[in-house]
Amino acid sequence: MSKLNFSRISIYLKAARVPFLTATLVPVLLGSVIAWYKTGLFNWYFFCLVLLGIAAINIGTNLINDYFDHKSGNDEANLNFTPFSGGSRVIQDGQMSPRNVSLFAFLSFFLGSIIGLYLNFQLKTNVVLFLGLAGVAMAIFYTATPLKIGYRGMGEIVVGLCFGPLVVLGSYYVQAKTLGMVPVVSAVPIGILVLLILYINEFPDYQADKAVGKNTVVVLLGKARAVYLYQILLILTYSFILLTVIYKIIPAYCLFSLFTIPLAYKAAKNVSKNFNNTQRLLFSNAATIKLHLIIGIVLSLGFILDRIAPFL
Repeated sequence: MSKLNFSRISIYLKAARVPFLTATLVPVLLGSVIAWYKTGLFNWYFFCLVLLGIAAINIGTNLINDYFDHKSGNDEANLNFTPFSGGSRVIQDGQMSPRNVSLFAFLSFFLGSIIGLYLNFQLKTNVVLFLGLAGVAMAIFYTATPLKIGYRGMGEIVVGLCFGPLVVLGSYYVQAKTLGMVPVVSAVPIGILVLLILYINEFPDYQADKAVGKNTVVVLLGKARAVYLYQILLILTYSFILLTVIYKIIPAYCLFSLFTIPLAYKAAKNVSKNFNNTQRLLFSNAATIKLHLIIGIVLSLGFILDRIAPFL
């Protein structure tokens, strides 16, 4: 019985795509740390609630994406899926029914919304409510009709905004109880990198996406030209960090994130050589996730260090 229960749990974890929840951890951590940097206050209870709530919304997004990509035939048409792309495959492998996936998505969104409403009540304003409504709406309509944002060449931008400035600002507000430009500006590199996680995963999905009319940026540009945009966005990430340090928007300690440039260079070079080779491209898929995680943590540590020992 215990083996059976463990098997079911593993299927739900697979459907939720738990390893990709770093996309949640990084912006929540960054926004909360910047609030502490600015105010000296940190509420661990609120931090854990925000982390759980955003993780639930992230899981709901993954699930509803799987459901509607199944309905459109996108995931069924995808014979080139990888551990990073092509969905969780729980529907295609017969491990969960489409109905159960949609129900799991609803429960995840419900949990995230309840947490958001509770925080909104505790803070006695409607900022969390409005940010939450925007996030949930974009999450659902990423693949849901009638908007189908991810099918119209806008999905990458929406994901970057949601898991960059939107989550960082929301996490900051819950702690600081005020809005500010520093968390928004600091979130830009994180938003670009989470966009690139989705973007690099679209290369293996190219044929299936094109077949069902899912017009991702990679489909619209074609793989060869899409390589250049990946490289440009990586350069923009590091340039933005450097400029915001120069203009003293973020602490100089954040420059330690530039030590990841060799990994970024290897990822970009590999994409250039292997954009048509799914197996060899996996290095760049994994490297992009690592860049997002490492840079996000280093930026957070930069604010912590500058609060403890200001950079002269």
